[in-house]
Amino acid sequence: MEKIAGEIVLSEEPGRTLRKWREEMKISVKELSGQLDVTPSVISDYESGRRRSPGAQTIRRLVQAMLEIDAKNGGQYAARWNTVQNEAIPAMAEFVTGVPAREFLAAISGKTLTKKLSLDREIRGYTVIDSMKAITGLGKDYLQIFGYTTERALIFTGVKYGRSPMIVIRTHPLKPAMVVYARPQQVDELAIRLAELENVILARTDLETDTLIQRLERLA
Repeated sequence: MEKIAGEIVLSEEPGRTLRKWREEMKISVKELSGQLDVTPSVISDYESGRRRSPGAQTIRRLVQAMLEIDAKNGGQYAARWNTVQNEAIPAMAEFVTGVPAREFLAAISGKTLTKKLSLDREIRGYTVIDSMKAITGLGKDYLQIFGYTTERALIFTGVKYGRSPMIVIRTHPLKPAMVVYARPQQVDELAIRLAELENVILARTDLETDTLIQRLERLA
């Protein structure tokens, strides 16, 4: 609750940030308004900015209602937020508002490998993953890499050909918006085909890991 409410309060566009969280939790306007016993237009007005930005108490009620709806639906999203630190994940962050994929790639000197997918898609967070450490260090904690949203970029370091990460993503029900390989030797054509099949933007960057993380932190 503190994470979501704090992000809404500090956002320059609180309505847009509220909508981002509602959509991430797959909650409809009707569901949220029903939980709060208000009309759907009230929620829509907050999200569009037509209504004055909600105060702290209203934001608290909104966030609490979303978490209650999530709990009724099995608590899948709340469970994913209970992440712990893992040395296989050297950097991870969420964006207050979505960043278009083309802007995200420009910030990290990235080059797209999937030519048919739109770069207008919003990236709402990123996770840097040390591929070698992930093999032995993630295990059952695999869901950690998705943080607060799947609409994020998974950035793999230590990748040679990039086939294995895309095979894992192909077989897992949760899909990221983007996968980036940092300094790969040569990206396998199979990885590109799998990314296109899963509607996942695939890209590469030749930045060193430290420089890459610095740029990502500035973007966040």
